Amino acid sequence: MELADLRWDERGLLPVVIQDAASGTVLTLAHANLIALEETLRTKQTVLFSRSRNSLWRKGETSGNTQAVQSVSYDCDADALLYQVIPQGPACHTGKPSCFHNTLHGTHRQSNDFALALLMLQDVLSGRKAQAPPDSYVGKLFRGGPDAICKKIGEEAAEVIIAAKNSEESERVWEASDLLFHLLVLLELQDIPLERIGAELLRRHHEGS
Repeated sequence: MELADLRWDERGLLPVVIQDAASGTVLTLAHANLIALEETLRTKQTVLFSRSRNSLWRKGETSGNTQAVQSVSYDCDADALLYQVIPQGPACHTGKPSCFHNTLHGTHRQSNDFALALLMLQDVLSGRKAQAPPDSYVGKLFRGGPDAICKKIGEEAAEVIIAAKNSEESERVWEASDLLFHLLVLLELQDIPLERIGAELLRRHHEGS
């Protein structure tokens, strides 16, 4: 579809739902005009239209809380947009992660820091793999290949076991994080995206339901 063919309202605007790409948390409901959408697609950063200021609004331009746009979709009626983003800092001007932090009913679920951290780490590891800087620990692991990485995974797994039996919670968290980190390095080395792991876990869940 051509951008001009979207069903812009009488002011030339479309509502934009902004969603955390990692956790699925809805961050903001805003608006975009054609120029804002074009700029979002060009820069891969969230650009919106401020109705109160009657001007473009580049998210994070003053606060530094930018949003790296992972995908832009439109709905079945072509009259609303969905930006899936990786946020750098809170989305709301109040400092809250999401603008939707006031609850009328039920319990509001907070953003999934675990999923976000995994995706951000995957991006970092992808860059380290491409560059393999000589002074980088991760670069050294990549140069060592699967043997070096698997050796570290074995060492970290043993440390998790020891921590599970003898340590405080903070130490167990630390060691579990080390184990996951080195497992992610191996997955990146062998070009296995996290989405593949997620799909397999969901398949097992559905088969077991």
